[in-house]
Parts: sequence; structure tokens; C-alpha cells
Amino acid sequence: MADARGWVAVGNELLLEATAGLTDDDLRAPSTLPGWSVGNLVAHIAANGDALLNLVTWARTGVETPMYASPEARAAGIARGDTLTAAAADAWLESSVAALAEGFDALCEAQWSNEVVTAQGRTVPASELPYMRSRESLVHVVDLDRGVRFADLPVGFLDALIDDTRLKRGLRREDLPAGPAAEVAAWLAGRAHALTDAPEIGAWL
Repeated sequence: MADARGWVAVGNELLLEATAGLTDDDLRAPSTLPGWSVGNLVAHIAANGDALLNLVTWARTGVETPMYASPEARAAGIARGDTLTAAAADAWLESSVAALAEGFDALCEAQWSNEVVTAQGRTVPASELPYMRSRESLVHVVDLDRGVRFADLPVGFLDALIDDTRLKRGLRREDLPAGPAAEVAAWLAGRAHALTDAPEIGAWL
């Protein structure tokens, strides 16, 4: 978990650097994620931080606190990105990042073992939440197309992402194409990559 907490910190830094100076027009521009604007992605990342903080609260207090009130509420958070001003988007992202970091810091050692339920219905220990957050922030900061690439992400995170995505796609290690970890991770996530002879694969996350 210590590694994942470090990846969260890297993701926070990259996100805040990538979104600094965004204008209203920048938010309306397309991201590299098909059908998503930059504003949609910023809103999703901010809302994801708020949602994970709900699970942190659940782990800390024992009071069931779902990530999102409903699937519709999650979708509304993403759509909100089409209406936000740059100043509002920046404020939401910064406050979400800070609040989740404080939430993680507030959990004692025993509380990290407490179980919560993700938006997908998986029951997981709270110790899985930092990786979940790093996955959202580090993959989506690449999707923002603001200069961050998979090759810029922590090596340990790329290895974890490869294992995570290959299992979710039902692939064995021997099924993976040869190439640098950053390119294999990008391919598995359904993002642009430099691998040759790799089959097309749909977007994930």
C-alpha cells in the first residue's frame, strides 16, 4: 500500500500541473478519450476523489457510505464538466485532491483493513483505495493530452496496471505483446501505443 500512496501523490502532482492554466475553451476541447471533453475528464477525476472519500469515511466510521448516490449521479458529475468554468473546475479538483489526501492520512492502521463496497459492487479492504485512486488519476492525466504520457508514469504503477488490466481482460502474461511496460500498459488500457502487431483492444476505465 505504501507504493500506491506514493503513486497517488505522483498522480496529484501531475494532475495539478496538467490542469494549471486551463481556460474555458480548453475545457470544451476533446480529450484523447473518445466522446469526452477535457472538462468531462477533469470533472470525473474530481468526482472520483469525492466518491473515494466516501469509502474512506465508511472505513473510518463504519457507517455505510456509497461512492455515488446512484449511477445517474455519477453520470451527472461527468456531464457537469461541460458547464464548469476553468476557475470552478480548478477549485473542485484542488479541493477534491486535498480532501482525499487528508482522508487517507486520517485512517489508522486497523481501519485500512475495514471492508467497503466499490461502485462496481466489489467488496474490498480500504487498503485497495489508494491503488484505485492512482489508477484513475494516472491513466486519466494521460487522457487529458496535456503532455503526460504512459512513459512518464511510475514503473511500479505500470507493472500493477498491467497485471490489473490483463486479469480484467482475461489474458495471461504470455498473451501480452512484447514491448516496453509503458506501451504494454497503454495497449491494455485501450490507449494509443507504439506496439507493432498488437491486436485492437477496446478502451478500459
